[in-house]
Amino acid sequence: MLAVVSGREQGETDAVLRAVAASLRDQGVCVAGAVQVNTDPSGEAVCDMDLQILSSGALIRISQSLGPHARGCRLDPDGLERAVAAVEADLSTLSPDLVIINKFGKQETDGRGFRDVIGLALAAGMPVIVGVSPGKRAAFEAFCGGLAVPLAADVVSVLAWVAAHIRSDTDAG
Repeated sequence: MLAVVSGREQGETDAVLRAVAASLRDQGVCVAGAVQVNTDPSGEAVCDMDLQILSSGALIRISQSLGPHARGCRLDPDGLERAVAAVEADLSTLSPDLVIINKFGKQETDGRGFRDVIGLALAAGMPVIVGVSPGKRAAFEAFCGGLAVPLAADVVSVLAWVAAHIRSDTDAG
């Protein structure tokens, strides 16, 4: 029960996953995970990146300012690991109906980041949706062994997949 969403435009996957999470919360679905929220600080050429923890709404900054001329990766690994720890704790305390992971990126490709959280959720029988950029798709496929269902990067398609895969209250009784 693993699905992958890959938008074509920059920020498309983030917007779809945020909208899906909001819709599911409004429906009373217990969702764990994190979605990315980018903000454009005034006077800056690049955006700030935060992860919103879906259980609490808390924002954790995952970018660092490297100065106006920097060209390297702006990811703050400590911020990412704090977000990962929050989501991992939610898996055991909330028993969510669904887990949404904003991105399978370089950290996950290198064996860190949300990689273990994805595995823990799947092992516990929780459906998982992961955002993956086209550049990381091969690494993601190697990680999941081709078991992920590709979904169109639109809210309706993702919500239809979720509806077919989440546990309903009638399953318990």
